[in-house]
Amino acid sequence: MSSEAGIRLGVFLLVLLVVASLEFLRPMRTWRESRKQRWGINLGMIALNVVIQRLTLGAAAVAMAFHVQAEGWGLLNLVGWPPWLVFVVGLLLLDLSIYLQHVLAHALPFFWRLHQVHHADLDLDVTSGLRFHPVEILLSLIYKVAVVAALGLNPLVVLVFEVLLNAASMFSHANIRLQPRLERVMRWFIITPDMHRIHHSIYPQETNSNYGFFLSIWDRLLGTYTQNPRDGHESMVLGLSYQQKQEKLGLKNLLLMPFKPLPRTSLEPEKPLPQGAEGKNEQ
Repeated sequence: MSSEAGIRLGVFLLVLLVVASLEFLRPMRTWRESRKQRWGINLGMIALNVVIQRLTLGAAAVAMAFHVQAEGWGLLNLVGWPPWLVFVVGLLLLDLSIYLQHVLAHALPFFWRLHQVHHADLDLDVTSGLRFHPVEILLSLIYKVAVVAALGLNPLVVLVFEVLLNAASMFSHANIRLQPRLERVMRWFIITPDMHRIHHSIYPQETNSNYGFFLSIWDRLLGTYTQNPRDGHESMVLGLSYQQKQEKLGLKNLLLMPFKPLPRTSLEPEKPLPQGAEGKNEQ
């Protein structure tokens, strides 16, 4: 388990350094808020989550994978497929499970109360990808343990997926300007920053799309794909339409946010815009 934690930490630091450097060299959007203030909040949330995971269920998914392999539990332990195929299918099913979890986080009010903390960021960058409420992190760990047990995944699949998921989340939230032709090719396979940025729009129709974290295939196959934001990538407004003041989004307020009244219209489907109103911000 200590080696698992070391691998994840090493990849996290490497991806953080590389992506943050690219954001400095090739930013896609002008920063709306103070990066110093946001980084303090986001890194504070990430550090809190790391401590909570280490004290509770941090390595539970990998531990469950060792257990199901020893006991022969789970769907993939019942098939006679070659190891390489089991590995690939395991990664695909894990990624699909995270996509479905993300859809539920938006569809069910209880889970949206927690998930809105992630969406409250008024800018997006590498730190946004790991900014989640601690309770959501713990529920996600329990969910992944159940998925690992049901599928009968081996520890290597789980470890590789966890590393990929963290790296992909940091990359997909990054404020990076990719060469347009390269970006169009990449998004056929993985979630790019331009693709995921749409998911953080203030418009519910855009927020309720592009749910993937790593592979882009699920949004395309399951009808939740949005190609471009209506206001354009450089001028679109990010965050929650009902929470647009940075001074109310400090670490303490974010931790308490799920326990405050939720606006009734926070994620209701939008009514069609009046003719000629396309492209205007609605806050």
